[in-house]
Amino acid sequence: MTIEWRYRIEQNLGILSVAGHLGPDATHRFNGAVGWVLARGTGPVVVDLTELRGWSSEGQLAITDAARQLADSGRTLELAAIPADGSLVPNGDCPAIPVHSDLPTALAAHAPSGTGDEDAQEWRTEGWPA
Repeated sequence: MTIEWRYRIEQNLGILSVAGHLGPDATHRFNGAVGWVLARGTGPVVVDLTELRGWSSEGQLAITDAARQLADSGRTLELAAIPADGSLVPNGDCPAIPVHSDLPTALAAHAPSGTGDEDAQEWRTEGWPA
């Protein structure tokens, strides 16, 4: 089982939405999405887990590794809508990972300074619903 992902940039905020199950078979694809994020943005990143059905300990480690990679690039990682079947418990060498109850709450924490999505960009896997 794997994941599908979509990455959007809106007003210097990256939103990486992930769907499916983030387990051992999907961490490689998630890491590829994080590479995409690193190459195409500069601001904070919210990982939207609204469509994630669950995650394994390997999936959680992939999230904490992403937080480290982003921190090394001067960026932060936040989570929105973590799965109900577990909580993220990063180890001591992981940067703080703010957790929001849902995506609208996460977006509200980054009140936009512009007027809209005129500069929005988006990339996604083929399986992401249009």
